[in-house]
Amino acid sequence: MVQCEMCGTETASPNRVKIEGAELDVCDECTDFGTEVKTDSGTSSASTKYSTSSSGSSDSGGSSSGRSGTTSSGGGGQQRRDMYDEMDEIATDYDQRIRSARESNGLTQEELAKQLNEKASLIRKLEQGDTLPSDDIQQKLERNLDISLTASSSTDETEWSSDSAGSGYTLGDVVKRKD
Repeated sequence: MVQCEMCGTETASPNRVKIEGAELDVCDECTDFGTEVKTDSGTSSASTKYSTSSSGSSDSGGSSSGRSGTTSSGGGGQQRRDMYDEMDEIATDYDQRIRSARESNGLTQEELAKQLNEKASLIRKLEQGDTLPSDDIQQKLERNLDISLTASSSTDETEWSSDSAGSGYTLGDVVKRKD
């Protein structure tokens, strides 16, 4: 018997599930919280590859277009997608990118705001790093300044791995409840 890494219940056949970027062995009830990861029969590494690129359309249906991965595993059921796998991350230096692109185009904050049909205070807050741009503002800035505000993904996706496999800890062992 193995403990579920989410709730701690004993389960005879845990399911490998990806929940917000972490792969966990969970019971049948906790499987609904993430995306089921198909594994090869001989290894414990994931055989599916998650796409981190955004195709620009939010497909909430059951279609698997736009995703790369193996679909030939004999599961029969359709695999749920994790919304975090399809989100682009904004660069940590987005504020510097915006400021340098604006200055290289010879624009003031007010002029850029007028071109984007936004307030100058928003441009000021973005350049100071006080606020993150919404998807709409990000697209306007990227199009108008000819820059990219997304983080460059030099590695496909960082997979988390445990140093001590089978240590037996669950989230319940770490969290202190206030009752």
